[in-house]
Amino acid sequence: MAKDHGPSIKDDETYQALREDGASKETAARIANAQADDDVDHDGRRLEDRTKDELYEQAQEIGIDGRSDMSKEELIEAIRSH
Repeated sequence: MAKDHGPSIKDDETYQALREDGASKETAARIANAQADDDVDHDGRRLEDRTKDELYEQAQEIGIDGRSDMSKEELIEAIRSH
């Protein structure tokens, strides 16, 4: 169960998962807050900074239909809305 880390953490569940995986408090807070704002993916990188192939692989992993015909921008949108 996620803990309430106060108003500075926008996504307590993501923060806690990152801490359990060994991320520092600062890194976990930065990633959790950015992810809550749809600025980064689960790896802590901005989706826009990833290659189309990387986005395609992520779309495949999460089961997005029609990904073969999608542009990079469409893949980003589909990943964010999934």
